[in-house]
Amino acid sequence: MSLHFSVLASGSTGNAFYIGTENQKLLVDAGLSGKQMDQLFKDIHVSPSELNGILVTHEHSDHIKGLGILARKYNLPIYANEKTWNAMEGHIGKLTTDQKFLFDMETTKTFGDIEVESFGVSHDAAEPMFYVFHHAGRKVALVTDTGYVSERTKKIIENADAFIFESNHDVGMLRMGRYPWNVKRRILSDLGHVSNEDAAIALTDVIGNETKRIYLAHLSKDNNMKDLARMSVSQILDERGFHVDRNIELHDTDPASPTPIYKVG
Repeated sequence: MSLHFSVLASGSTGNAFYIGTENQKLLVDAGLSGKQMDQLFKDIHVSPSELNGILVTHEHSDHIKGLGILARKYNLPIYANEKTWNAMEGHIGKLTTDQKFLFDMETTKTFGDIEVESFGVSHDAAEPMFYVFHHAGRKVALVTDTGYVSERTKKIIENADAFIFESNHDVGMLRMGRYPWNVKRRILSDLGHVSNEDAAIALTDVIGNETKRIYLAHLSKDNNMKDLARMSVSQILDERGFHVDRNIELHDTDPASPTPIYKVG
């Protein structure tokens, strides 16, 4: 089986991403309860017991809520950088020494036939990082939880076959919404989250000839809507010559249900 993946859950209430081949199966983050994580895997017909490891992006609860539970239940190894381990260890319960592994930022680690490249993002966490997955000439980039997309990040993720890309909020909805100003300021800052418009502009710099699919991820439940995010991103991509539905498919993600498994290539 070729490289394949499902965005198990994505949003401000919980995040999890599955990617695998016939030989290797990986989970990125486990930001929902253990029971919810089991159901999400059941929905895509994959058993968590088949996982070869869990990669962690950062210590915020919507990314690690079910991490310890899942790792203990299925005896899974966890990979994170040192600062993230230090920040999250008190929140995930006890793990055995042989379940704890370091995965440093700006490095590449091989998991069977999948090479995973880590890169830093700008977010208010200890040392947040995300991942690019390489297999048999195919490339999948996972980029959420960042206040902006740096030129270095763009170089690392460019021309992926598929992007799972943050489109967190509509700026107008956020500014007019019920959040206190300090929270709004945090979201809008360079350490917060990327808006629909900023996501689209960044995507125009990284879409390449191989790019076939974009999944809009980590939508705010209070400050965004699927239709609005898709419309905003589509409009900017179309204006800049990237024709959605003709050359590139734009897909939604959901905080409670997984996307169908997509085989890359």
